Amino acid sequence: MKNQESPEERKLRFKAMSSKERKKLIREKMEVEALQEGSGILGKNISSYDRSEILDLIQLTSCFPELQIKQSYEP
Repeated sequence: MKNQESPEERKLRFKAMSSKERKKLIREKMEVEALQEGSGILGKNISSYDRSEILDLIQLTSCFPELQIKQSYEP
């Protein structure tokens, strides 16, 4: 059964959570996506990213629908 809360309700619920609860939720969603903390581009130090490079990568990824994972999440 899907949760039918609005985006505003979801934001309020998220803001009402403690930091520990938010981290747990994010880690659970990452596990569903088979992502690991600290995963990224191999050999690339995260401190070497700049804002424009990140935005360019996001924009580039949006041009390739096959790179986007579309799954529904059920809490």
